[in-house]
Amino acid sequence: MHEFKVQDMTCGHCAGTIEKAVRSADPAAKVDVDLDTHLVRIESAQAGDALKRVIAEAGYSPEPV
Repeated sequence: MHEFKVQDMTCGHCAGTIEKAVRSADPAAKVDVDLDTHLVRIESAQAGDALKRVIAEAGYSPEPV
């Protein structure tokens, strides 16, 4: 389980963009987004650094929790 705080994720569109980016790296990933806390939880076989990079490439600023 990987958790990231994404302060610049502010709406449903942001959440969808992040989820789509993560699934492009790992189609089997389970992504849970909480807009209220700006927390993204990901169950994936990918390394945390790879997931952080994918979220950053989508235009966001993920910080590992």
